[in-house]
Amino acid sequence: MTIDIIAAELLAAQANAVVITPPAQSNPAFDLENGYAVGAAVAAARRARGERTIGRKIGFTNAAIWEQYGVGGPLWAHIYDTTVIHAGGEDVTYTPSGLTAPQIEPELVLGLAAAPSPTALNATALLDCVAWVALGFEIVDCHFADWRFTLADAVADFGLHAALIVGPQLPISSFAPAGILDALARCSLTLRCDGQLIATGMGANALGSPLMALGHLVRTLTLQEAEPLAAGEIVTTGTLTPAFPLIAGQTWTATLKGLGEDVRSLHLRVDVRS
Repeated sequence: MTIDIIAAELLAAQANAVVITPPAQSNPAFDLENGYAVGAAVAAARRARGERTIGRKIGFTNAAIWEQYGVGGPLWAHIYDTTVIHAGGEDVTYTPSGLTAPQIEPELVLGLAAAPSPTALNATALLDCVAWVALGFEIVDCHFADWRFTLADAVADFGLHAALIVGPQLPISSFAPAGILDALARCSLTLRCDGQLIATGMGANALGSPLMALGHLVRTLTLQEAEPLAAGEIVTTGTLTPAFPLIAGQTWTATLKGLGEDVRSLHLRVDVRS
């Protein structure tokens, strides 16, 4: 199979909400480089049909879930104007139509004021590139049966990205300068479904900090000679808890605390409709 044929099969699977055989199962030589080549072909096809790439998702930054999915490191993929939903407030309604096996992940989302320099990736330099932070939910989906894949397969499959719900954006200037770097790692999250506590997490679950996840993305893009990040892009930095199946009728609530004295918590609630 060629890269373009695999990309076309995945686009068709997405359009029809069906599962297909993972590329690496059909061809054991299908590796991570091939996966990103398919991802590039998919992005080109989506742009050609009018979608705009407006940011990146970083997946598998939470090492606690690697064994569950049989992966050994993070991935990245484009996100689109057609997949990003900006919540008008702390509550949003989402309808998971056209998906095969959606799951929900609470994440910290960063909005870039400037492109991070590949040669200056310390936490302070990275923070200087961030315009705002928000609590978000990424909706992930998989076009392979039972969520079984290699990392290369997952990269090819849109990075498992289906949608990103972004909560209210808080400018970095809203935070007290002292301690914000540490607070992004130490902040704590609670995840509830229909009012019941389901999981907890913290900022450090994303490669040590959402900023460190951003730095990992910049380094990876540089090594791959891929499209660099640009000012205005949105970067979602990976789930802070395990992912959970998304089912119509549920209400998911994420609350993040500990970002600093000026901003004590972020809250986002998603009502799932059929």
